[in-house]
Amino acid sequence: MSTLFQIRPSEATGEAATLLAELKKNIGAVPNMAKAMANSPALLKGWIALSAALADGVLPAPVRERLALASAEYNRCSYCLSAHTYLGKNVAKLDSEEIERARHEQSADPHAAALLALSGAIARGRGAVDESTIQSARAAGVTDAEMAEVVGNLALNILTNYFNLVAGTESEFPVVTPHRHA
Repeated sequence: MSTLFQIRPSEATGEAATLLAELKKNIGAVPNMAKAMANSPALLKGWIALSAALADGVLPAPVRERLALASAEYNRCSYCLSAHTYLGKNVAKLDSEEIERARHEQSADPHAAALLALSGAIARGRGAVDESTIQSARAAGVTDAEMAEVVGNLALNILTNYFNLVAGTESEFPVVTPHRHA
């Protein structure tokens, strides 16, 4: 059940209306999450800006989608897991096996696997990682730019995971439920 009101683009005013119209123009739709974020135009604007900045970074869409899947699974966010399963399959062109691997911080691609392992270690350590984690990432060819963007994507994904958990955002995507964690 939603705990935050979803502002319909047709009923939005002020900066929220402008931001929701921009989303509709740029991606062709306004996700339920954005409608709920529109309660705070500052938050919606920040999410849009960080998403756009990272989309222009060094990590390609298939890697960013894998990172989002791993974060959603770790944080048990069904909304984000559903959205990124859909986006991973239909936009980033990940197959079902690779989507499932990403949920477990794994990939058939060794470089993507290294990025997922780094992201997972950062999340579990709440930002603190040991030198061996950094050395493993570097040995797998992870660059400084990629390492920095893993942190940026993790921050973006934690933002949306936590937001959707608090908001109780209902999914407009086929629902994917997080695995049971021990």
